[in-house]
Amino acid sequence: MADYRTMQATAGSRSAAIDEGLRAHMNKVYGTMSVGTLLTFLVAWAVGSSPELLGIFRDPQTLQPNILGWIIMFAPLLMVFGFGAMINRLSAAGAQTFFYVFSAVMGLSLSWIFVAFTGISIAQVFLVTSIAFAGLSLYGYTTKRDISGWGAFLMMGVIGLVVASIINIFLGSPALHFAISAIGVLIFAGLTAYDTQNIKTTYLQHAHSMDQEWLGKSAIMGALQLYLDFINLFMFLLQFLGNRE
Repeated sequence: MADYRTMQATAGSRSAAIDEGLRAHMNKVYGTMSVGTLLTFLVAWAVGSSPELLGIFRDPQTLQPNILGWIIMFAPLLMVFGFGAMINRLSAAGAQTFFYVFSAVMGLSLSWIFVAFTGISIAQVFLVTSIAFAGLSLYGYTTKRDISGWGAFLMMGVIGLVVASIINIFLGSPALHFAISAIGVLIFAGLTAYDTQNIKTTYLQHAHSMDQEWLGKSAIMGALQLYLDFINLFMFLLQFLGNRE
């Protein structure tokens, strides 16, 4: 009986430690993501509100990108692929630094929205996105339903969106633009819930090892995933709800 009670107490302590570790892990994920998001919008606002700075990348009147603007536009996508390839060779501190640099570059690529849309509508869409993101992420964290099966479908959707968006840069079709925005909202809403559950599940699968270096890098990767979900959800909602200048 004593051995049984000892085993129960040990199991209970272990479970409590994992729960506490999960909360700390998710707090780091959300905290890092929030700092990256704030950095993105600060850089975007600083550049977008200055015709001189924006003119380095785009024509301040037509918003057409120059050569440097095209590079900045595609730089975040290349950096995401590079981050995935280098993550195993980076330290946790290095991964965090890379994430913040990526967030700043993303801010440069989004700076045009502060010329194309009114500041009030940007703030309103940001608030709507924050509320929607919080609800979707909470669902992914608390649901008992296994939504891992969504992953393949959603990633195919993301690839399709990227291809369609690149094609529409040259076509300039309003109908295709509307379809991309509508589908994009649905895909990144699903990814917000999916990625949140995946971050939680991955932590629980590796909690027994308590590899602090791995946990640190895993938190940064999780922050990057949710950051991309938030930014993309915001941008697609802005196409629907934003008031143009």
